Amino acid sequence: MHDLVTNGIFTMSRIGKQPVIIPAGVEANLSGQELLINGPKGKLKMNLPPGFDVVLKDKTICISPKAAGDQISALHGLYRSIVANMVKGVTAGYVKALEIQGVGFKAALQGKKIIFNLGFSRPIAMDIPEGIEVKTADNVNLTISGPDKQLVGNFSARVKALFPAEPYKGKGIRFRGEYIRRKVGKTVA
Repeated sequence: MHDLVTNGIFTMSRIGKQPVIIPAGVEANLSGQELLINGPKGKLKMNLPPGFDVVLKDKTICISPKAAGDQISALHGLYRSIVANMVKGVTAGYVKALEIQGVGFKAALQGKKIIFNLGFSRPIAMDIPEGIEVKTADNVNLTISGPDKQLVGNFSARVKALFPAEPYKGKGIRFRGEYIRRKVGKTVA
């Protein structure tokens, strides 16, 4: 473990000390420890812990710790990355693409739900969380998008967990471009 204090001088996280640049069309507001970022794709808010100071100036967001310590340094870089992801999310958004493979396997949108037919005795219905947009193409290609990186990734993982691609026939749900290592099935001697 590296000490944050080198020769009596406090050093910050390399990632954490980089300012987050606010692009045109994005507004950032700070109210106490609550940071609100508003852009063309939506708005996101985050409560920063009391151990950090946040400064908004000259179209940048700077985060600095109030004290020294290994845990604070790790969190410093984490919170700076989360704020940068929020800024990117409200400007460009995040997208995850999934594929469904298998005979009779398909997905369909019904209002704020996705209905999956995955070879089980009955269809599986999943509610789409607020802030997430889902599109289907050809009933087997799903596109999950939204401004919140964590929410998009978490929902995509939950969809994939319904029927992960299996290694023998390759059927199931996978991320587009994901390689599934195939196994040889049993042979009759």
